[in-house]
Amino acid sequence: MVSFIVPCYNEQDNVFAFYEAFEQAFGAGDAIDWHLVMVDDGSRDATYERLSELAKRDERVTVISFSRNFGKEAAIYAGLQEALGSDYVGIIDADLQQPPATALEMYGILVENPQYDCVAAYQETRHEGALMEFMKRSFYEVFARAARSNTVVANASDFRIFNRKMANAIVNLPEYHRFSKGIFSWVGFKTYAYPYEPSERNAGTTKWNFKSLMGYAIDGILAFSTRPLHLITGLGICCSAAALLYALVLIIKTLIVGIDVPGYASITALILLFGSVQLLAIGVIGEYLARLYEQGKQRPIYIVRRRLNQMKGERDDA
Repeated sequence: MVSFIVPCYNEQDNVFAFYEAFEQAFGAGDAIDWHLVMVDDGSRDATYERLSELAKRDERVTVISFSRNFGKEAAIYAGLQEALGSDYVGIIDADLQQPPATALEMYGILVENPQYDCVAAYQETRHEGALMEFMKRSFYEVFARAARSNTVVANASDFRIFNRKMANAIVNLPEYHRFSKGIFSWVGFKTYAYPYEPSERNAGTTKWNFKSLMGYAIDGILAFSTRPLHLITGLGICCSAAALLYALVLIIKTLIVGIDVPGYASITALILLFGSVQLLAIGVIGEYLARLYEQGKQRPIYIVRRRLNQMKGERDDA
C-alpha cells in the first residue's frame, strides 16, 4: 500500500479537483492499493466540510482536522503517524502544482528500483524572479554546508515518496521545531532526484511570501546546525584581535608623538561596532535558547480536533 499525505490549509476550491486528478492518475480500480491522509491544518474556510464529503464517499480517504493552524510541518508529521501501516509514504500538496501523475511516475521508480529508499522531486528550472531564484539557490548551498550534509537535494520541495524504513526513521524524530527538508537529509537513505515541472496552481493563492520563506530558511538552519554559534565565536575572536591591535597602535602613537586629542569619530565607531557584535551574539544565542525552552515544555506538535474515516467513523480527539 502507498499512502499520500496531503496538507490542506484553506484549500476548499482545490480539494475535489485534487481528489479527481489523483484518482485518475492512480486508477479507481485495484491496480494500486492507495490511501490518502488529508490533513486540515486549521483552515478558516470550508476545507474540512469538503474533506469530510470525500472521506464519506471513499474509504481510502482519511481526514485529520487540527484544533488550530499548527503549520505544514505538523501536518506532515501527523500524516506520517496515520500512515504507519503503509509500505510507501508520499507527500504532495493539494493545489495541483505537484501533479498526481508525476507522483505516480515517482512511485513507479521507487518500486522498480529497490536500491533506492526515496524519490525526491526537484524543480529543474524555476519560473521566478532573479532575486527569489538566487535566494533559494543560496539557501540550499548554505544549508548543506551548515548541516554538514551531502544528501541535500537542491531545489527539492517536500514532494517525494519513500519506503517504510525511511518513514519509520522520520517518525522517530519527534522534535518540536520540525524542518522536513533537513530531516529527510539527516536520516540519510539513498535518494533518487527526480526532475519535474510544477503546474499552475488550480485555485487560490500561495501561502508563502518572501518574509515567510526567510523565516522558514532561518528556522531550518537553526534546527540543523550549530554553525551560527561557531560563526559568532569566530567573529568575537576577530573583533578582539582588531581591538587589541588598535590598542597597541594607540599606545605606540602616544609614546612617540604624545597624547593626542581624543577622536570622537573613532571612539563612536568602536562603541557601535562592539555593541553590534554583542547584540548579534546575544540574539543568535537567544534563538537557540528559545528553541530549547519550547522543546523542554514537551508540548504536542499538533492537536487533533476530529479524525474521519469511513471504516472507523468520525470521532473527536480533543
